[in-house]
Amino acid sequence: MNQPAHGSTVRTAIEVAVNLLLIFVILYWCLNILKPFISVIAWAAVIAVAMHKPFQKLQSLLGGSRKLALLLFTVLGLATVIVPAVLFVGSIVDSAQNITSSLESGDIDVQPPSENVKDWPLIGERVYANWSEAATNFEDWVEDNVELLKGTVGGLLSRAAGIGIGVLQFMISTLIAAAFLANAEKIVTGLRRLFRRLLGDDGENFMKLSGATVTSVAVGVLGISFIQSFLAGVGMMAVGVPAAGILALVVLVLCIAQLPPWLVLFPVIAYVFSVESTTVAGIFAVWAIAVSFLDMVLKPIMLGRGVEAPMLVILLGAIGGMLMSGILGLFVGAVVLALGYKLFEAWLTMHDEEPETRETET
Repeated sequence: MNQPAHGSTVRTAIEVAVNLLLIFVILYWCLNILKPFISVIAWAAVIAVAMHKPFQKLQSLLGGSRKLALLLFTVLGLATVIVPAVLFVGSIVDSAQNITSSLESGDIDVQPPSENVKDWPLIGERVYANWSEAATNFEDWVEDNVELLKGTVGGLLSRAAGIGIGVLQFMISTLIAAAFLANAEKIVTGLRRLFRRLLGDDGENFMKLSGATVTSVAVGVLGISFIQSFLAGVGMMAVGVPAAGILALVVLVLCIAQLPPWLVLFPVIAYVFSVESTTVAGIFAVWAIAVSFLDMVLKPIMLGRGVEAPMLVILLGAIGGMLMSGILGLFVGAVVLALGYKLFEAWLTMHDEEPETRETET
């Protein structure tokens, strides 16, 4: 009597195991197909979530025309990416080409350094000695530092190529984000069902928390970082600082990591004072200091009541994302890790509050 029942149980177990195996195979297959696009789609989702409310306001200003709002959003988004990228990459390429052509022709006139260079903290004496040697006998200095110069030029060009790829990915993400915004209602409904399916009654709260975290980090951290790095790059290019595009990129990384941009801009100020007139250098110094502390004014305005993540979380997310996915990962990593941190924090708080609620009811 028990044998047929036992055989039926075994067959059922085998069928369940085979079905689960097929499901996992299909999921793994789908994941590998989408793997090259995951970072682009993730960044598109970040843009769409961060810009959802501004997009709704834009749509209402345009008389409720969604198509016109989508067109304007796409054009502005692409312009926001392309214009700074062209300026910065152009600066990098020009710097590399100028160095290469000057080395090939031997027509380089290096001005001797100012005595103020010696007063630079930590590196002043060494920079002054090398600069003086290059100004006195440039050919001998090139022979002594040929490998360093080749690496510098190659690094400039490879960095420009990396930025170009990142810009292309960002442009694709902007187009995908426009598609997300065009179907926002359906996507929100689907996400609400997914969160409820995974987390039950707490799904709605976690969904709101996710949206608030993405918006906070994207606008309050990434948006301000973009503004500061762009203004810093414009100022450096205006006074002719070499490799201004690379320095602006370093400023961007520092700002995303919540580190002060004056770590880069103060040495640049010292350099400008050594090669430019006092008036020009003074104007640039004021500009650079204003850019360095601009986040103190913008964060209360742009961050608002958003969810703030600790600096260490943003730093680890930015660096880890960049190591994993390049320039685009710099932004996605910061957002995803901040989101994971806040979700984990909310999950811990949710379970801590349950015993207190039960004691109160008792």
